[in-house]
Amino acid sequence: MTEAPEPSGPGVSHDGTPRVLVLRALGLGDLLAGVPALRALRRAHPGHELVLAGPEELAPVAAATGAVDRLLPASAPGRAVPRTLDWTGPPPDVAVDLHGNGPPSHRLLTGLRPRRLLAFAHPETPEVDGPPWYAEEHERDRWCRLLTSYGIDADPTDLLLPRPPGPSPAPGAVVLHPGAGAPSRCWPVERYAAVAEALRERGRRVVVTGGADEGDLVARLAKLAGLPDTDVFGGGLPYGRLSALVADARAVVSGDTGIAHLAVAHGAPSVTLFGPVPPHRWGPPAHPRHRVLWHPGPDGDPHGRAPDPALLRITVDEVLDELRALDALEPPDTRGPLDTSDIPNTRDTRGTPDPSGAADTPPA
Repeated sequence: MTEAPEPSGPGVSHDGTPRVLVLRALGLGDLLAGVPALRALRRAHPGHELVLAGPEELAPVAAATGAVDRLLPASAPGRAVPRTLDWTGPPPDVAVDLHGNGPPSHRLLTGLRPRRLLAFAHPETPEVDGPPWYAEEHERDRWCRLLTSYGIDADPTDLLLPRPPGPSPAPGAVVLHPGAGAPSRCWPVERYAAVAEALRERGRRVVVTGGADEGDLVARLAKLAGLPDTDVFGGGLPYGRLSALVADARAVVSGDTGIAHLAVAHGAPSVTLFGPVPPHRWGPPAHPRHRVLWHPGPDGDPHGRAPDPALLRITVDEVLDELRALDALEPPDTRGPLDTSDIPNTRDTRGTPDPSGAADTPPA
């Protein structure tokens, strides 16, 4: 008896499974903003292996989305497009550019010879027949619109993650996260300390978190606020512990960075401080649990080396007022899961198409 040959052809792996390759080699907040698009791709290609090209440390987050089968480690300094991808086997059946507007990301993916490429249009890659890019569009809406233009239904409100199985290291605490991807999005640490002192005077437990490279910032805040060592989580908590901490938090206070998106993903109350990027591009969905502070002004540099003037206009009293509003809205002991059925899509602020695109460097 002759054995049947293994299936082969464009986009089919060695075991015969067709593959979808998604490029989003960015940070935690970017991945979480892309969850609705990833889930739409999962629904549209139920028989495919969905491979996400992204930073290796985000593998647990990718798994938690329920949409990604495998993470292909990929990243580059400064949020740039990786020079290469460690792709093996036949070309992808479908390649999807969720990284930016090209052309570097377009060329990286077309170099793998996918059967089909889903991407935004760019004048320097006329072979990519995609929809126009709108600079002012909200990030979640942007990627869902990309897929919709190719006939794939996508819901920008499909963004919640399941609660992680492990216990929170500080259940019911207010979580302060002073860091961000760039100094321009970091509210002054002295103001975070003032918020911590005011909350502790009310009997609240306050904890501080930070990324792997933010140990000094976390230590400074802890010292200024007089926090005990048990309430300091610097050095980058493993995803499972950080996720549990956020899911069971009384509230999360941060700038426009990954932990703010994690709070949204877990339906945890949040106060997000915006500047220089406005909330209509990266903010939480319109829901009473998620409060936004933003003083409009000229667009700033999301990768700048100093706190943005719009961010500096936010006061300690404003943050405390929003935390009081969250307490009055929904006592923490009675808080149930967030219902996304009443979350509206983000207000359309797209404006006119931007042919220059985003140079493959989204801001958050």
